[in-house]
Amino acid sequence: MRIDRLRRSARRSRRAFSLVELIVAVTIMAILAALVVPRVSQWIGFTKSKTARADAETISNQVRMYMTAKGLSMLPDDFSLVELTEGDTALLNKNQLTDPWGNQYQIKTRGEVNLDFDVYSYGADGQSGGEGESADIIAGDKRN
Repeated sequence: MRIDRLRRSARRSRRAFSLVELIVAVTIMAILAALVVPRVSQWIGFTKSKTARADAETISNQVRMYMTAKGLSMLPDDFSLVELTEGDTALLNKNQLTDPWGNQYQIKTRGEVNLDFDVYSYGADGQSGGEGESADIIAGDKRN
């Protein structure tokens, strides 16, 4: 008899959340998510841009090493970055030629920003121009 009374009192002391408490908790979580998600996506875009700039600088340095090894003062007009990944003494892996957005890094043999050549990424949109995360990223460009 005493055990039954203890079980009943234990059942009474265990209560579930009320509907109002659940609605308040879900609303608070939704507000927090609405504030946090845009900041996280901005941070991710900023990080990808910084990664692309560092990668473009690395590729640019490897092109200079290639030019030194081959005794070139200027790159030929038909030079491709893929040449850095070929042979026994490859300077880069093929996956290093892809920017954080999945597009290939490009090279312009007569540079606009640098005198000899420009290594660049078109940014998130994969097209020339743009702003923010879609802006072009050029190795050696001190403007941004």
